[in-house]
Formats: sequence, structure tokens, C-alpha cells
Amino acid sequence: MKKWYYAVGGICVAIAAVLLILWAAPFQTEKMAGVGSVSPVSSAGPVTPANPANPTSSTSHTDSPGSCAEGCEKYDVVVIGSEIQGVLLAREARNNGLRVLILDPRSKPGGELTLAQMQFLDEPNDKNKHSLVQGDIKPLFDGYKRGRIRTAAEFDRYYNKMAEGIPMESGIVIQSVVTNDVQQGKTLTTLTYQTPDATTHKIQANYWVENTDFAALTSKLGVKRIPGMESLYNVADHEPDYMAATLMLKFKKVNWGRLHQAVLEDYPLTNVVEKYGPNTYVDWNIATGFSNIMSNYKPQDPQLVLRGMNTVDQKHGEAIMNALLIYGVDPADPESVQEAIRKGEKEAPFILEFLRKNIPGFEKAEINGFPEYLYIRDYNRYETEYVLQYDDVKDGHMFWDNVSIGGYSIDLQGTQKIPKGIGLGKTDRYGMPLRSFELKDYDNVLVVGKNVGASIKAYGSARIMPNTALAAQTIGIILGRERDKRLKELTPDDFQRIYDYLQKDYDIVLNH
Repeated sequence: MKKWYYAVGGICVAIAAVLLILWAAPFQTEKMAGVGSVSPVSSAGPVTPANPANPTSSTSHTDSPGSCAEGCEKYDVVVIGSEIQGVLLAREARNNGLRVLILDPRSKPGGELTLAQMQFLDEPNDKNKHSLVQGDIKPLFDGYKRGRIRTAAEFDRYYNKMAEGIPMESGIVIQSVVTNDVQQGKTLTTLTYQTPDATTHKIQANYWVENTDFAALTSKLGVKRIPGMESLYNVADHEPDYMAATLMLKFKKVNWGRLHQAVLEDYPLTNVVEKYGPNTYVDWNIATGFSNIMSNYKPQDPQLVLRGMNTVDQKHGEAIMNALLIYGVDPADPESVQEAIRKGEKEAPFILEFLRKNIPGFEKAEINGFPEYLYIRDYNRYETEYVLQYDDVKDGHMFWDNVSIGGYSIDLQGTQKIPKGIGLGKTDRYGMPLRSFELKDYDNVLVVGKNVGASIKAYGSARIMPNTALAAQTIGIILGRERDKRLKELTPDDFQRIYDYLQKDYDIVLNH
């Protein structure tokens, strides 16, 4: 009886101890979180409901920083934004066993590729005109060149295939972030956000990835901005300035054969250039140039400019044109974006009338609807561990920690102060190092897509989708396969090993 009494008593004491620990845990967590700095965010983001996927549970192979109170979720990788680059990164991390989540401040996923329908694809090539497209973006470019991926529905299918199975929530608003000081600088520990149903969520992650076109995350972390287009002016005014955005123009009932034949009839090339302007080219897939004609268009709104054709045949009489530049758009301000879209849509009928009168094959064309979003070329980018320089791009510099191989003309589109933009010539292949995707002073914040750390001249080439998509996919692979070290601890010897399995398992070549 006495032994039974002591046994029951011991069990009661143990239960009480467990209950005490559980009761105290939230208070301890708040105390620990309070060590860092909390940055409140007051931003009215989109609130259109989406279809958020519930994060799949998996075993985390790395320890997330800090502690997570009740109601707080932990992930290995959290991506902010749903551009294709972040999707490719998350996909590889997930395929390699990490727990990932995509949080998108926009009301729908897809970004530039599907919402903005920026479907005139620029391909990087080396000096010998060999394509430099590698990785999971390559099937998109191969399908595009062969005419199998041209319509919006076909681009959607590619994007959805890449995003399949990745937990994603759209329409979120970041409310606050918590950062702590660590030996390597700073670490981002906790992010609090709100979903369209006004529910507040708190999450922690081992790594965070900036993947929006308006610096939704990095703008809150106190890092120095990389000078933009304003650094090219020869004047004292150095207010931030950005390349123009674009509303893609969609047409139907276009006679592409007529357009093609009309230009062929004007050959040789010297006659074509004299009649239509430099860089004029038409084949069965794309049309570029026509600047002698397009420059005669006078927009109704001074915020808008119509540049060269840059049009792709989407088959069956449909075509999409990357030509309507819109100045002064602030992608961080939803109203600025919507106002620019409204102005572009209002201008479109006047552009259509002009094309009907001046461009062969457009005589019977009609407007074929509008994208839901803008193609944003350029916005605030923040310093990374290494900022890619103009000489790196121009001279074909390779790095010990390459995560991509780029190669594209240095193309800086116009601003209101530089209306015609700046072209600095073609490049050969060049490396893009991991350090240009690691946010400076943070040990666990990465940037992908248009957020790449590059000076404005280098950015003119580095910014195109295949360059940054390969980098993002490579980083996702490394996150999943190099779990014994932090990314900033990787050495040249580590990268020689990484290059071996990238080539063997993924057909990605980065070391030459």
C-alpha cells in the first residue's frame, strides 16, 4: 500500500512538472523573441482570396533559429513571392526533403510569367551564339522556340507543373519581422503575416527568400539599397529612378504571314533597316524593331511610350507585344500598379488604330484582352555579399561559387529622364556567384529573380529570367543537399563537389 502511494505521488509530481513547462513555454518564447528588433509593417496589400494549400508536414533536417510558441509554424525555407524563380528554388528544396512554404503578397500566384503574361522570352547566348539556358527553365524555352508553348494557357500549364505540390498562400500581408544579432551579423527569426480572411500567422524558418518584384521582405531589413538608374545621370539629382514597366498588349486576327512576307519583300537587309529601322527582324515566330514606324506614335498619356515591336506569334492569329512602356510605376503601391494598368488599357485602342494603319498584317487586328498585372523590370534591390559589377559581366568573369551562367546584352530600358534607355553591348558567358544572392549582413536571407545583387549596368544583363531562374534552382538544390553547413560557410572545395553532382544529377554545368 505504501509503495503504491509513493508511486502515485511520483506520477502526479511528473504530470505537474510537464504542465508547468507547457504553461511557461509561451512566456519564455515571447521573452526570447523580444531580444531581437521587431519591425512593424503597415501595408495595404491585395486581399483577393486565393486557395492556400496546407503545408505538408515533413521532418526538418536543420534547426530553425529561435523558438516557436504555440500557434507558430516552423519551416526550412520560406519564399516570399511566387515568381517562377522562387518556385524553382522551393521545388528543389522540397524535392530534397525540406519543408517549404511560399507566401505571396499578390492576390494570385504567377507573377511576371503568368499574371503579367511577359511571354516574349529573352534567351542568353555566348559569343558563339550557343544557348546558355539550363535547368528546369529550359523546357519552357525549348517549347517556346518550337512553338509548343506560346499561349497564356500553355505558359500556365508550365508554371503549374513547376509549382505542383508546393504549399502556397496568396494575398498575404507581412505585419512584422523579428531579427536577432548573431556572430555572422544578423538572422531573421520570425515573420508575422495576415491572410485575406484576417487571420494572423507567425512562422519561423531556417532560410528566407525574397522573390517579389517590390522587395516586400528585404525592404524591411535595414540593408543599403544598390543605386539604380539614377546613378547614370550626369546631374545632381539622385532620387531613385527605375526602368519603365510594361503592360503587354494582346491582339487577335493578326495575319502573321502577311507581316513576314512584307518584310521579306523589302530585302536586302540594308533596305529593311532603311525603311523600318535598326534591329528590324521578322520570322515565323517573332518580330522586332520597326522603330522608324513605332516612334511616330504619339501617346495620349505622357506617362506612356510605344517602343519597338517585340512581338511574338501565339498562333491562330493571336500575338502578344512587349512595347508599351509605362513610367513612374511603384510596384510596392497597389494603387500605382492599378492606375498604370488602367492607363495602358485606355491607350490600347489608339495603339491598335495606329498598328492597323502602319504595320503589315495588323490591318484587321483586334484587342485580345489584357493581362492582370504589369511586367516590372526594375525596383529597389539591396546589397548582397558580393554585388555583381559591370566589368564582371563585360569581361566574362567566373566565380568559385557560381550558381548560374549568364550571357545577354546589357539592356537598360528607358526612364522618363533617359527615354530611349541605354544599350552597352553584348556579352559572352559570365558567372553569377552565390554571394550575389545572399543578403548582406544576414546569415539566412536570400534574394532571387529581379532582386539579384548587381550594379545597375550589370543588372541590365543579369536581370533576364533564364539567368536568375538557373541561380534560384541551383540554390534550392544546394539548400537541400548541403545541410551540414550554412550557405555562407561553403568553401571553394565544397563547390567543386557541388559542381560534380549538379552536372551528374541535374545536367547543370557551372564551372566553365
